Amino acid sequence: MKNEQQRILVMSHAHPDFSLGGGEIAAYNLFKAYRSDPNVEEAWFLGRADRNRGHTGAISLRRPNEYLWEQAVHDWHNMTAAHQESLTTWFADLIRALKPTIVHTHHYAHLGLEYLRVIKQVDPSIKIYMTLHEFMAICSNNGQMIKTGSFKLCNRESLDDCQRCFPQKTIEDFWLRKHRFQKYFALVDGFVSPSEFLRERYIQWGIASDKIVVIENGQAPEEPLPPRALDGRGTRNRFGFFGQINPFKGVDVILKALTAMSPSERRKIVFEIHGANLEYQSSEFRESVDAMRAPLVKQGVLQWVGPYQPHELRARMANVDWVVIPSIWWENSPMVIQEAFVAGKPVICSDIGGMAEKVADGVNGIHVAAGNTLAWQNTLLQVARDPVLWGKLHAGIKAPLSYAACADEHFDYFGAMQ
Repeated sequence: MKNEQQRILVMSHAHPDFSLGGGEIAAYNLFKAYRSDPNVEEAWFLGRADRNRGHTGAISLRRPNEYLWEQAVHDWHNMTAAHQESLTTWFADLIRALKPTIVHTHHYAHLGLEYLRVIKQVDPSIKIYMTLHEFMAICSNNGQMIKTGSFKLCNRESLDDCQRCFPQKTIEDFWLRKHRFQKYFALVDGFVSPSEFLRERYIQWGIASDKIVVIENGQAPEEPLPPRALDGRGTRNRFGFFGQINPFKGVDVILKALTAMSPSERRKIVFEIHGANLEYQSSEFRESVDAMRAPLVKQGVLQWVGPYQPHELRARMANVDWVVIPSIWWENSPMVIQEAFVAGKPVICSDIGGMAEKVADGVNGIHVAAGNTLAWQNTLLQVARDPVLWGKLHAGIKAPLSYAACADEHFDYFGAMQ
């Protein structure tokens, strides 16, 4: 495959100029790696964007080889595109004009499923590969695989289980939903999963095991940061959360753990929150977080630093010893894990799903019982006072896959699927 000149269109549900989620950043970085590969004749990026004028369906040039699509989803349960006309006009025209040999798509959220059919209608010889970043095809609860209301982890999908989460819908609704997704997924020539955990879930759901492979998201090939300088009596007691703040990410679990500590215990650690989008959450969740964080900030144990741009991440991670990922949902392959390893930071994470797969307990990080406030409280205190643990875990970190190596693994997969 590396010896064949390819024309690759990378598609994503968002453009990093407008949104900084892990999926769109992974897609954009892979686009840049494709573009710089000598075996790629041409590469383009098409990202969905909300430009505050509604779902016009318009496709416009953002910069050379980068396009924005003002598309949206009308029916999230069935993942139906809002602007149907643009599929067979502007989008189809773009495919005809670019003449890609491969379309590597990273999502269908905000885009709908119908674009997969249009690609094959324009040119059946185009190969479609899809990277799956979550469980949205499996689970109608935002792809979280968490029970509605109770927030309990869901281990499998079934018509009855799904209907109990959404009693306003019928079992027949879920049968139709699954078969709609599978009909469109049948148009995809191959699937990529960043984790074995997600791959196994999709195999159970119905994707053939020989059509889905694991390729980790690539990272910048940078040197690890030097360990944070300590004074004579200093300890590895600074923790950092980096990412989105919502009910699934576990920030409230950390705040409860800090609140449960005694004043003397809180004086022994510092926890930094580098997070975004709290303002978009429910009023109940916001009020709960605000009520817990205010006294913790006042006492000095908590530093609420706020959102960051990707280029700021390394500088922010330089100030902490541990990167903490306390999510209460399965996760797939949180990019912050690889970002932490690039920076040379051991990871403390929940003991479930893609987090438990990517972080080796006792080797390059620590697993903590998901959602267990007492377990998180004890872990934070224990690692902060352990004089040798950080050094052991720091030595166990291996450099993640680079952007170029990630692209090479994709080329190998594309070639094997021909």
